[in-house]
Amino acid sequence: MSDFLSDKTKIIVSNVIDNDAEFIPLLSPEDEEKMNKEELPDDIGILPLRNNVLFPGVVMPITVGRDRSIKLIQDAYNNKKQIAVVSQKDSSLEEPEYKDLHEIGTVAQIIKLLKMPDGSSTAIIQGKQRCKLESVVSEDPFIVAKVSTFKDIENTENANRMSALFESLKDMALQIIKQSPHIPTESSFAIKNIESTSFMVNFISSHMQAEVAEKQQLLAEQNLVSRAEHLLKHLSKELQMLELKNDIQTKVKVDLDKQQREYFLHQQMKEIQNELGENPVQREVAEMREKATKKKWKTKVADTFGKELDKLSRMNPQGAEYGVQLNYLQLLLDLPWGVYTKDKFDLKKAQAILDRDHSGLEKVKERIIEYLAVLKLKGNMKSPILCLYGPPGVGKTSLGKSVAEAIGRKYVRMSLGGVHDEAEIRGHRKTYIGAMPGRVINNLKKAGSDNPVFVLDEIDKVGRSNHGDPSSALLEVLDPEQNSHFNDNYVELDYDLSKIMFIATANDLSTIQPALRDRMEIIEVNGYTVEEKVQIAENHLIPKQLKEHGLGKEHITIAPEVLEKVIEEYTGESGVRGLEKRIAKLVRYRAKQIALEESYDIAIAATDLVIIFGPSHGKSKYETNDVTGVVTGLAWTRVGGDILFIECSLTKGKGKLTLTGNLGDVMKESAVIALEYLKANADYIGMKEEDFDERNVHIHVPEGATPKDGPSAGITMLTALASRFTDRKVKKNLAMTGEITLRGQVLPVGGIKEKILAAKRANIKEIILCEKNRKDVEDINPKYLTGLTFHYVKEMKEVLDLALV
Repeated sequence: MSDFLSDKTKIIVSNVIDNDAEFIPLLSPEDEEKMNKEELPDDIGILPLRNNVLFPGVVMPITVGRDRSIKLIQDAYNNKKQIAVVSQKDSSLEEPEYKDLHEIGTVAQIIKLLKMPDGSSTAIIQGKQRCKLESVVSEDPFIVAKVSTFKDIENTENANRMSALFESLKDMALQIIKQSPHIPTESSFAIKNIESTSFMVNFISSHMQAEVAEKQQLLAEQNLVSRAEHLLKHLSKELQMLELKNDIQTKVKVDLDKQQREYFLHQQMKEIQNELGENPVQREVAEMREKATKKKWKTKVADTFGKELDKLSRMNPQGAEYGVQLNYLQLLLDLPWGVYTKDKFDLKKAQAILDRDHSGLEKVKERIIEYLAVLKLKGNMKSPILCLYGPPGVGKTSLGKSVAEAIGRKYVRMSLGGVHDEAEIRGHRKTYIGAMPGRVINNLKKAGSDNPVFVLDEIDKVGRSNHGDPSSALLEVLDPEQNSHFNDNYVELDYDLSKIMFIATANDLSTIQPALRDRMEIIEVNGYTVEEKVQIAENHLIPKQLKEHGLGKEHITIAPEVLEKVIEEYTGESGVRGLEKRIAKLVRYRAKQIALEESYDIAIAATDLVIIFGPSHGKSKYETNDVTGVVTGLAWTRVGGDILFIECSLTKGKGKLTLTGNLGDVMKESAVIALEYLKANADYIGMKEEDFDERNVHIHVPEGATPKDGPSAGITMLTALASRFTDRKVKKNLAMTGEITLRGQVLPVGGIKEKILAAKRANIKEIILCEKNRKDVEDINPKYLTGLTFHYVKEMKEVLDLALV
């Protein structure tokens, strides 16, 4: 407690903090005068207050949680220093600076400091006198500023008028305490015992229900009479609100009695309606029963619906179960039991639609046409479950919409990315609160037919959690032998999914559960060639972007050679998403020119690309093999094909092999096999086996930050080692890919189309492949292979003969 407070002014007001009864001191005029005469320190720590304002003479508990505030409070309490408490201008700021504080605050003394269980501190502080912030001294570890005294202006008002004003304030405060159920009656005892007029204004201002801004306005008012008048206006408004609130509560009580009366009347009305046969529940049941007669469902479904409808008619409409039962029956009526759209069997038109919407993707189109052909001849068959697998941006998802249009079916898309709850697929039991059917059943309800084209997007990104494994729930959905009797937990009846054409999309087959992958027909969707990308850009991407940006063909044209330059030098992908972003940038550039009324040429020139996009990454990453031990390999990545370099160096040593470049275990094993093969066949390359034991070998694959793995770099590593040991260079513009064995055989690898496209982009002229990869090359359109020479090998000796100069 403050030392100068007289015993007669210490009035108990039950304010319990952490089980300690605190005493709020009520100042007398003498106490206040003594407090105002105290000298302020030159520099004083500033405590920002978020949601309140401290007034002189008032005791207030403040919970401090911010690091800077805790340091300030502890320093001031331990050293018995005064602090200045100033409200923030913006209460949302977590770490306010000096400029974020109001100009007027209150100098305060910390009476007591309490440690709270959650690590914060609660300080009991008492306001001393108002102060004005002059300038900041420092802001670390807490704000320290220079302050000056902010005293009241001398009052020239009539003494009787002032007395009447302060009596009015006291009376109105007592009325508010009496009217409000939340203010303890001890507060009126405190109000009656306050002797100082200015402290009474401060005391009421501090405890009134008002916004921080309004309290701050009162604190900053220098004229005591003006401050009292402003406070009186607020109290008058607060008293009116309290009276209105109490009046409303009285009326609500009367309305509640009225509701009870209306309940009994409704019950009587219900009995009368039952007698007259006009019950609304019975009318709703009759309507649902009539709708059921038009449904094409099986006997078991019809019987179940009838039993559940009879149960609904016996339920109390006011009960919680009634809504659950009604929603269930409504779902059964909304599902398209046995409703099928008629397939279009015009195969030429279907082929034209598929070709119009998607360039390339020949395998997928061929599979769809095959399905339609069999369906046309047979009339009925189980729909295929296709999985389109390939890099992002090649059109897997959008293909489903084209297929739906081509065969005249409804289109449904269900994104599975991030789904980790089995109930998302199979639904919840009806007994749970908020139960819903699974997304398969929900999408069929939206489609309105039992044979839509159903796209399961990103099936490789299904998650697992403690709520179950959604990919296991999909086993039943995607099994042609089981999905004719799919059982949703909510529907609790077998539903036929066998007529649905499921098209799943995936970027990575390795993350799909093997049992689920086995149920689908995997169709690989390869990346596009440069020629295909140009065609896609002209037919689809440019018209789409012109429409989205409000431009027409008269505003911008992009020549094929410019598009080819954008593709080769500003994108490095298998799909066309990056290309679409680049085209959008070109269109936006033209839109800006038009909006700024600048002059421009309609055609985008190749020289404009550097201005719009900046410097390119170059058409080719290929590096001429001017030194021995460097070989170009072909790699497959999730975004398409790429080229990589294998580098080899030799130093004097004892035959140690070092591998760097963030390589996986399989790739490291390929390097070991290559070195062991060369040791075993040293005479073939003109060396002795002892020569290998006198040198240390270091193999490095550049771009060390990128993880690399797989066996397809085997022949590349073999060639690099042989080149370095024999000091023979590798043929220029040559690349290779293939797995090797200790016996000297070359094995086939995957991703051939992507690798060949990458080689062509990099200006490679010759490619070495395994003989068994010949069929993969033959599947590629010959026009995309122009300028490339392929060498097919069976043994590693053939690789060395072809590669080394």
